[in-house]
Amino acid sequence: MAPMPSNPPAAAAPITHYENFPVASWLCPAHLRAPIAAIYHFARTADDIADEGEAAPAERLASLQVYRNALQQAATEGTVFADWPHVFGPLQGAIRQHALPVQYLHDLLDAFVQDIEKTRDGKGYADEAELLDYCRRSANPVGRLLLHLYGVHDTQALAQSDAICTALQLINFWQDLSLDIPRGRYYLSDAARADFGVPQADIGVLRQTQNATNLIASCVHAARALMLKGSPLVHRLPGRAGWELRLVVQGGLRILDKIEALHFATLRQRPVVRAWDAPLLLWRAWCMRKPRTNP
Repeated sequence: MAPMPSNPPAAAAPITHYENFPVASWLCPAHLRAPIAAIYHFARTADDIADEGEAAPAERLASLQVYRNALQQAATEGTVFADWPHVFGPLQGAIRQHALPVQYLHDLLDAFVQDIEKTRDGKGYADEAELLDYCRRSANPVGRLLLHLYGVHDTQALAQSDAICTALQLINFWQDLSLDIPRGRYYLSDAARADFGVPQADIGVLRQTQNATNLIASCVHAARALMLKGSPLVHRLPGRAGWELRLVVQGGLRILDKIEALHFATLRQRPVVRAWDAPLLLWRAWCMRKPRTNP
């Protein structure tokens, strides 16, 4: 990636990346679409800095530091932004109007920095605890920011949101193995590989052995359990926001279904949700009824 221009366009560039899940769709409450879009554009642009183009790791890290400085300015100063005004102008308005917890945005940047450094160094994750700590910064902040906008702050809701967001991140990992590994991104942890007898050499060349299949199956089952653990949160969000979250949950579960249908061979193939999956997702979302309580 070339160094970021000092005067980028005033309007946000269209998001062209594949997304499994709806973002700021018509199901979101109308008054929250602008701040939600601001958060996603912030995260998406940071992801582009970390991932897109041909820049060296040092250039990416330097650009992310400039980006972090702009975030700090957006949170503390009445600044006219020379860099990324289409990101930080709307984001500054959202921070001020909705008192967004800015630390969550910094956590996202920490995760992008970690991605760059691990890829640069050819390193993966030692164990599940280290991988989940990455998810705590790469995924969970988005859910917590959305809960903040919806006015939901209790401990149980936050824990359920974290479970959903971590599950979504893990689902993306197990879905994208055939893409991430050739790019030097290793999310199957050293401890998990050791438990299932999968050498790093097999992973590096995308060799779909029976042991590798068993390892991916275990990861998929754990992600499903985590998603189901968080899914009662859909009943805590009012109206359209709750329906949005239902589709998010069902989108993630549908990816897991497709991984299972491939017999967990995601070292060879990447499953995706297609347009024709929409009726099934809508039906499953409709069926997520709130459990009855005894009188």
